[in-house]
Amino acid sequence: MKLVHQINVAFGVLLVAVLGITAVVIHYVLMDHFITAQRQELQSIGMSMATTLSREAGKTAMTDMAAVAERPVLQDAAASRLTVAAPAGVEYYLSDTEGNVLQTGSSAALNAVGVQPLPQAAVTSMKAKPIVVQSVQAIAKVSGYITNVSAVPQGTLTLLSPLSKIKEVEQDLFVRLLLVLAVGGVLVMLLSLLITRRLIRPLMRLREELRKVQRRQFGDVALVKAGGEIGAVARSVYELAGELERHNRAQKQFFQNASHELKTPLMSIAGYAEGIRDGVFEGESSHKGLDIIISESGRLTSIVTEMTLLAKLDSEEDIFRASDVHVQEIVTETIERINPLLAARGLAIHTRYKNGARESRLAVSADRDKLLQALLNIVSNAARYAAETIVIEIGVEGGQITLSVADDGKGFPDSLLPQLFHRFIKGKDGQTGLGLAISRAIVERCGGRIEARNQAAGGAVISLRLPQAA
Repeated sequence: MKLVHQINVAFGVLLVAVLGITAVVIHYVLMDHFITAQRQELQSIGMSMATTLSREAGKTAMTDMAAVAERPVLQDAAASRLTVAAPAGVEYYLSDTEGNVLQTGSSAALNAVGVQPLPQAAVTSMKAKPIVVQSVQAIAKVSGYITNVSAVPQGTLTLLSPLSKIKEVEQDLFVRLLLVLAVGGVLVMLLSLLITRRLIRPLMRLREELRKVQRRQFGDVALVKAGGEIGAVARSVYELAGELERHNRAQKQFFQNASHELKTPLMSIAGYAEGIRDGVFEGESSHKGLDIIISESGRLTSIVTEMTLLAKLDSEEDIFRASDVHVQEIVTETIERINPLLAARGLAIHTRYKNGARESRLAVSADRDKLLQALLNIVSNAARYAAETIVIEIGVEGGQITLSVADDGKGFPDSLLPQLFHRFIKGKDGQTGLGLAISRAIVERCGGRIEARNQAAGGAVISLRLPQAA
C-alpha cells in the first residue's frame, strides 16, 4: 500500500474513533443535562405545590377544627377534598404521614399531552390493598420516571415525570449532532487528503532524486523545496549528492594524477635503463643515469607508500592505534626532526602558547606516530614556502586543543585553497601532492578538524582543532 493511502486510512480510522467517542460523550452529557434540568423543574413545581397545599391545609384546619376534634377519623376525608393542580406532563401522589396515598394526579391530563402514566398493571396489582407511596416511587424508578419528594402538612407530595419526553428531545438532538459530525468528518477528510497530497508530493519528488543518486547521476540531483523535516531531509540528500559528485570527480582526478605521477618516474627509469643496456650512456653518463634511476625509484617508492597509507587511513580501522599523546612533547619532537631542513634553508621556528596552555599538560587521543607524521608534513610544507620564520601556536578553546602553523611566505593561491587538502594537489614547489591530504586524513581520524587560510599581513596558516583527552 502506498504511503499516501496508509496515511489516509490511518487518519480516517482515527477520525472515526474520535468522532464516535465524541458523539457518545456528548450523548451522555446531554442526557445528564436534561435530567438535571428536569429534576430542578420538578423541585420548583414541588415547592410551588407544597406552598399551595400548606395554605389550603391552614384554611381547612380553621373551618373543620371542631369537627375534627369530635371525629378524628374524618381527617382523611377532609384532606381528600383538597384541590391540587399539577402542570401538564407531571403526575403527582399526595400521601399521609403513614405513606398511604390520599390523592393522585389525573391520568387523562397525562394522556392529553402524550405522556404515559405509571403502568396500569403495576397499579392494578396494588388495588387489593391501600396504595403506599413507597411502592409508587419504586415502580416509578423501574419504569423510567424522574421523581421528586416534598414534605407538606398532609404528609408527602411525590411528583413523577417520565423520561420519554427527555429521550425524544435528546434523540432528536443526537441525530442532528451525528449529521453535523458526519458533515464535519467529510470536510476534515477532504482537507486531510489535500494536506496529505501536499506532504507526499515532496517525498515523491525526493524519491526521483534518490533514483538519480542510485544511477550515479549526482550532478543532476536537484534540491526539492519543502518545509519542516522533509525539507531538512531533501537538503541533506542534495548536499549528499553534491559531496558524492565532488568525491567522484576527485576520484577520477586522483587516478589521472596518480597515473601521471607514477608514469613520470617510470619513464625516466625505463629510458635510462634502456640507454645503459644499449650502450647509449657510457662512462660518466652511465653513472649519472644510474643516479637518476635510483632517485626516481626512491620518488616512486615514496608516492606508492603515501598512496598506500592514505588508502589504509580511509579503509582500515586497526591501522590507527589511539593513546594519550602530550601535545608539547609531540611539537618538540616535530621541531627536532625538522631542524636540519630549517637550518639548510636558514629559517627560524618559534613556539607560542595562549590561554594558559603553557602551564597545562595538554593531551589528545591519537596515534602518536601518525600525528607526528601529520605535523611533520604541515611544518615541512611551511618550510618550503616560508621566507624567514615559522610560528607554531598552541592553545585551548572550548575544551579543544588548537595547533596552528604559520609562515611568512606568500601564502596559498586563492584558487588552491578550496582543494588544498585533496590528493595530488600541490603548489609551485610541491612534491607528491599527498602530504597535506595525509595530514587531513590523520587529523580526522583523531576526531579533529584541519583548515587553511592566508594571513592579512601575508603568509599561510594551517590550523588544527583536536578534542582534548579525558
